[in-house]
Amino acid sequence: MLDYSHNVWLVAASLAVALMAGFTGLYLTHGASRLDTQRRKLVVALAAVILGGGIWSMHFVAMLGLQLPILFYYDALITLISALVAILMVGLALLLLHFRPRTPQTMIGSGMIVGLGIVLMHYIGMAGMQLCRPVYNVLDVFVATLASVILSVAAIWVAYGNRTQRNILLGTVCFGLAVFTMHFVATGLTDFVASDSVGGAGPALDNQVLAMGVTVSVFLICGAFLLTGISFIEPTETPKPEPASEPAAFRAGVPFEREGQTFFTEPAKIAAIRAEGHYSVLYMGAEKLFCPWSITEAETRLKPDGFLRAHRSYLVNPKHVSGFERHKDNGTCYFDGVDALTKVPVSRSRLTDIREALGL
Repeated sequence: MLDYSHNVWLVAASLAVALMAGFTGLYLTHGASRLDTQRRKLVVALAAVILGGGIWSMHFVAMLGLQLPILFYYDALITLISALVAILMVGLALLLLHFRPRTPQTMIGSGMIVGLGIVLMHYIGMAGMQLCRPVYNVLDVFVATLASVILSVAAIWVAYGNRTQRNILLGTVCFGLAVFTMHFVATGLTDFVASDSVGGAGPALDNQVLAMGVTVSVFLICGAFLLTGISFIEPTETPKPEPASEPAAFRAGVPFEREGQTFFTEPAKIAAIRAEGHYSVLYMGAEKLFCPWSITEAETRLKPDGFLRAHRSYLVNPKHVSGFERHKDNGTCYFDGVDALTKVPVSRSRLTDIREALGL
């Protein structure tokens, strides 16, 4: 068995990389469930690359700090596979979180997938070592996996249980500790022996070349961290007045008809809108009013005012919702003070958006 030690500065750097990647990926997906499908897929893909790349970068920053009495190098193909596995596993977890109802079971399952992704990345990366072979047993792998899964589930549960800035920061700490703890628990339970086997599946990758690749990866993670960090800490701006060039009808408000005349009302006074063929119906207090807009046009125009599609036939203003009830695969929004409408159904595909808007 070979004696080994770690460079303390690279150990600290590996933790910093894990924390930066965790914050960037978790904050990047903040509000992603309210985006349209294509933009949501793009955000999820970027977050998967950052989080998975962060897991890989943390591992190899720490491995660059591994000091052994012999020279060793890595198989380039296996090293690449380890990175891709991490990205794919994290991507799968994010797809579940942003394209399925966010139930406790979904969050636990996603956390387990992330934890297993960290473990797979670690042991695949270790398998790429040449001239030096890691030695471990099933119990060692089980202990490392348990630590990774528990901390990863905690990270997802905290960060996605309530999408506030505080929870994202706490989730970042849990994610960083999941990657960091798993690596060093697994490494501490691993012995290293010299090996004469040099039959790698791909070209040789020595520590100097690996260091260059890891440096580029860490640089990109740092850049993404700074860009997301700026939006995280910037103060909330006072809403600017509507520009004079905006169409007069839209500045006037939402049109409705009463006794043969067209009037306009402020969006904030509307509790909900229901589709009525090619037109729609507005619900305001005790009134039920005809609107010439279609439900699709109303959704497009009123999106900046916070209106959300709760069902194919309904838009709701979350500020007027007085209660919410979750059913098995859908839900119901309740309204007080709206005589013509007491409740609106929430379809399964819209459940996540409504819950996030209500802070649930």
